[in-house]
Amino acid sequence: MAETSPEMRKKEELRSFLFLTVVMAPVLSVIIVAGYGFAVWMIQLFAGPPIR
Repeated sequence: MAETSPEMRKKEELRSFLFLTVVMAPVLSVIIVAGYGFAVWMIQLFAGPPIR
């Protein structure tokens, strides 16, 4: 394998960091919240709403 120059590695690392923070963090947050909401909805659909 060829060694990459420090400049190329730094650019690649910055690009990876920006991708993770700008794209993946919001996408994962939405997926987690939507999944939780869906789970609560399904539980209430089968078990009924919470009773006081």
